[in-house]
Amino acid sequence: MSIRLKISLLFTLLTASILLIFAAVVYYSASQNREKEFYAVLVQEAITKANLLFDARVDPFILQNIYRSNREILNEVEVAVYNADFELMYHDAVDIDYVKETRTMFNNIIRHGEIRFYQGDWQVVGIKYVQDKTPYVITAAAYDAYGFSKLAALRRNMTLIFVLACAVIFVAGWYFSRMVFNPVRAITQRAQNISASNLDLRIDTGKNRDELWQMAETFNDMLNRLESSFSAQKHFVHNISHELRTPLAAIISELELSLQKERSTVEYRQAVQDALNDARKLDRLSQSLLDLARASYDPSRIRFKPERVDELLLDACRQVQQLNPGYRVEMSFDTSLETESETPLTLHSNAYLLKVAFMNLMENGCKFSPENKVLVRINVHGNNVQVEFENKGAGIQPEEIEHVFTPFFRGRNLASASGHGIGLSLTRRIIELHKGSVDVQSKPGQSTIFRVQLG
Repeated sequence: MSIRLKISLLFTLLTASILLIFAAVVYYSASQNREKEFYAVLVQEAITKANLLFDARVDPFILQNIYRSNREILNEVEVAVYNADFELMYHDAVDIDYVKETRTMFNNIIRHGEIRFYQGDWQVVGIKYVQDKTPYVITAAAYDAYGFSKLAALRRNMTLIFVLACAVIFVAGWYFSRMVFNPVRAITQRAQNISASNLDLRIDTGKNRDELWQMAETFNDMLNRLESSFSAQKHFVHNISHELRTPLAAIISELELSLQKERSTVEYRQAVQDALNDARKLDRLSQSLLDLARASYDPSRIRFKPERVDELLLDACRQVQQLNPGYRVEMSFDTSLETESETPLTLHSNAYLLKVAFMNLMENGCKFSPENKVLVRINVHGNNVQVEFENKGAGIQPEEIEHVFTPFFRGRNLASASGHGIGLSLTRRIIELHKGSVDVQSKPGQSTIFRVQLG
């Protein structure tokens, strides 16, 4: 069921419910008014005939003839008069006697002065009447054919109006929902025309800044992100292809040259060593890509447990210097924190990933320092741990600062250095995975500081 149809049906149902309640109230009020008015007619008819009998001294026979003559044409009221001893003094039609008064009914009238009730479809009223200080009981009964016919006509008219109103409301709801959803249909058609080959297309937001405008803006923002993601993916694939091809081509070239002619043992060993170095570059690249993929996992799929940051930094330092004997990593932190087991240095983290991030920053600092040295400082501010990685060197140009965390980005001053341009991007993802942040400050020609905030 379409939303248009749902809205039309719900709108019709709601309005129909209101109309139905209104019609029920109107019909109930009309029914109550009819009953009340007809009881008043019965009381008035009973008093009138009593006055004719007692005051005007009209012959009862004449009154009975009038009743019998008119009862087939008019809704004549059947009236009966009793004295205080429950003796019948007058009756419009004894042979018919629709009410059939009883002693109990008589006593209730004497006690309450007036009673009202239904006898089948007939309305009956009994009143106490006093003439010359003598009490009498008068009953009057009749069927309100005219009143019930008006109620029936009212019921038919309201039913017809209700059905027509529901039909009109449904058609109007369908029309207006169509008008409301026309922009949605236009947005849908436009979105269906957008594919990977034309992500530059955008949805028309229109001039009215309403909910549909917000939805179109949200779609356009999503398309902007998708376009950026596709562009980054293409760029990533292009760069990774280049990074893989370069060492592979070097390995193939070295091995082919070695096979072209007989060479000495030393030359073969040198060729194998060069190929091994290139293979190690490929291994580092593939490991970096695996780490980058792992850092992009859903956090719920990564195991976290309490780890001391200083111990992870020391492990990272040892591994960096083991892999790169020429690199120097100097550590600076408060030694009083070493013996405390419960300090802000203990964080809920993934040891492997956080150590990879620290190693990348250490290697990055050493690689771009003329002295191959990086200084690592640990500071504690409240519940937060701040780790700074500072090196002296060429630094980073101001216009390149915002791109240093982009995969495969290489600055102009760093183009000749070895590496693949993945490390800093991987580091940022890992730090963000730990709900931290990393930023960089650089003075070209002097120094560069990468600052990590964890906590």
